[in-house]
Amino acid sequence: MDEQSSQQLLQAATDFANYPGSHSDDSATDFLNRFPLPLIINALQTQFDVPGLETTLVVCLERLFKTKFGASLIPQYMQFVQVGLQSDSQAVRSLACKTVTSLLENLDNSYTVAAHLIKEFNIYPLLLDCLINGNEEVAAGAIDAIKKLASFSEGLDIIFPSTKGGDTDLGIIASQCSSLGRVRVLALVVKLFSVSTSAASAICSLNLLKLLEAEIRSTDDTLVTLSVFELLYELAEVEHGTEFLSKTSLFQLLSSIISDDSKDSILRSRAMMISGRLLSKENTYSFIDEPCAKSVISSIDGRLQSLDPSNKDEFETALESLGQ
Repeated sequence: MDEQSSQQLLQAATDFANYPGSHSDDSATDFLNRFPLPLIINALQTQFDVPGLETTLVVCLERLFKTKFGASLIPQYMQFVQVGLQSDSQAVRSLACKTVTSLLENLDNSYTVAAHLIKEFNIYPLLLDCLINGNEEVAAGAIDAIKKLASFSEGLDIIFPSTKGGDTDLGIIASQCSSLGRVRVLALVVKLFSVSTSAASAICSLNLLKLLEAEIRSTDDTLVTLSVFELLYELAEVEHGTEFLSKTSLFQLLSSIISDDSKDSILRSRAMMISGRLLSKENTYSFIDEPCAKSVISSIDGRLQSLDPSNKDEFETALESLGQ
């Protein structure tokens, strides 16, 4: 592609990327009639010396693939998606993750086709690599794509295969990660848990919820612990959360943290908030035995009685937790 052609593509892609509102299939078709998809992809992969071209083409392609017509072309360009997920460019990796999501959202319930494409091009392991090693935007895009994959049974079988211990085993991956990588894997577990009771059941059968407990028990890093507590609170918000969390030792862990004077005040407060949220659900006592619930309530009450009223934040959190 010569310089003039590159500039023409850059200008047209800029107009398409900055168009206010959503694009129609007609506008996507018109754009691709002028600049075919192979030409755009080639420019993205080779025209590194054109200022602003990569950023503009990434946004342009993202918007193209969000149209029904654009998404219908993705199965023909899965090799581009595969290469994009391994790109040195974080922007291209993010685009590739979002393209997987667009693919899964626009296959008109052709889940067998979707599963075949994901497996044929080894997409799921590459998404996991993006989750662990990508920047924040790439990791978020990977989680969105994997969560969408988990929304149908064929996709769930890819995420949780019948044979354990492979290179996509989330437990093994978490054990080999940095603390940031582990928190990202735990965030994925929580997002998958929220998708359906089927996903939650698979997570529980693989003991993946225990990864969150283990992280809290093993780390002295307050920031990491707070990140995990945020994930636990998210779990507590899930409609079917109590049913599955009652099968873990989470309540005992929360109770011990609330009662531990050596713990940071903010950690005790978070533990009380999570406990209060779980115990306030209508179906709580269908799954949690009374002694377990009483133990948690007793821990919160004991903390409330021992607190100096000057410790306003923790005092108010304890009251709010009991009030729920």
